[in-house]
Amino acid sequence: MKYLKSFICLMSFMVMVSWTVTGNAKEIVVGFTGPISGPASEYGQDVLNGIDMAVKDLNAAGGIKVKGQTYTFRLEKLDDRLDPTQAVNNARRFRANGAIAVWSPVFNCIAPLMRINEEKGNEFLVMAYSATPKVTALGNKLMVNVVGFPFTVLAQGLAEQAWQRGWRKVAMVITLGAYGDEWRQTFKGYWEKIGGTITIDKPANYYTETDFSSQLTAVLATKPDAMIVGGPSAPTAMVIEQALGMGYKGGLILIDQAKMEDVARFIGGLKGLENAIGLAPPEVVPLPASASFAKRYLAAYKRPSNWEPITTYTGMNALARAIVAAGTVDDVVAIRAAFSKAFPMLGNQFPVEFHGISDVGRLYMFMSICTVKGEKFSSPTSSVWWTKTAKEFEQVKKTTKLGMQLLPFKAKIGDVH
Repeated sequence: MKYLKSFICLMSFMVMVSWTVTGNAKEIVVGFTGPISGPASEYGQDVLNGIDMAVKDLNAAGGIKVKGQTYTFRLEKLDDRLDPTQAVNNARRFRANGAIAVWSPVFNCIAPLMRINEEKGNEFLVMAYSATPKVTALGNKLMVNVVGFPFTVLAQGLAEQAWQRGWRKVAMVITLGAYGDEWRQTFKGYWEKIGGTITIDKPANYYTETDFSSQLTAVLATKPDAMIVGGPSAPTAMVIEQALGMGYKGGLILIDQAKMEDVARFIGGLKGLENAIGLAPPEVVPLPASASFAKRYLAAYKRPSNWEPITTYTGMNALARAIVAAGTVDDVVAIRAAFSKAFPMLGNQFPVEFHGISDVGRLYMFMSICTVKGEKFSSPTSSVWWTKTAKEFEQVKKTTKLGMQLLPFKAKIGDVH
């Protein structure tokens, strides 16, 4: 009986200690609204998974400390199926639960969130994931965009590489919608500026269509040197497969939403992407922390990593750093102002590098482009697009953990903020 009483006392003490440790940690709520079902669910799920993984890692490490108090994170997630009204409703629900930040990966939903997140007394951070320059052009003071370069910069980089390949005539088969419209206008403007020709513009609805034969028949009739294609990766793969099946043998240019590694997975390998140019997969961008992250991500989510989870994982860690730097868990104005103190975030600790934040809220990361040759990804070219002086560029070169040469980049089109 004496031993039983001792055992009960010991167990009670252990439970009390466990409760005390857990009870001492308060929660910081962040929300995610995005497409986690429907045609864009692959994309939305990858964005969400990166945030989820970061929250789990932060909590497993003991959370963060602000003014001596320990805090862990709680991630709430809701599906909006690309519906702006639903996204706003989701955000209001998160705020009712105390969320200080709401993540969103689609501009059509990000924009309405930025119409409500500065409401007096109900402010919250919009953690955006979008390459469109419109996100930063809206001038929202409580927005952070973790896509570290605008697609205007990428469009110029892709066009210049296509020109160097000797391509002069390009046909466009890009997704319909605001994002695709911007891409077509941007690429067309720069391509024609450097002397290229757009043979035809045949947009397609990558979210609802599965048969792209009418667009592709018109495209092939113009005999282009290359096609620029893209929307979500899965339907992009269908466009490419159908083009190849119809006898297309020209080059391919992929916009950023279509990840070459994912497209290759959907079409059974890199053979169908021979002569393609696009955003380099993380696996070929030599950062020390990338391989271990990819391995952990695959084990946790049973799917290969890409730029979505890599970027949002690091972005969530940036938010945690900004909260600590601000010394507050609920003053979102102070937290947004403290983001500049979170950087640099380097590749020996994170799977992507962030080197700062612009005045209008876009984080700074390298732009890496590669091609497919001999059914292999080429070594990428990585550019520093945000520096304005040689001194700034040299400082980034000294700081980075990237194991390859960096190139300066002078943006010539669009908003680079």
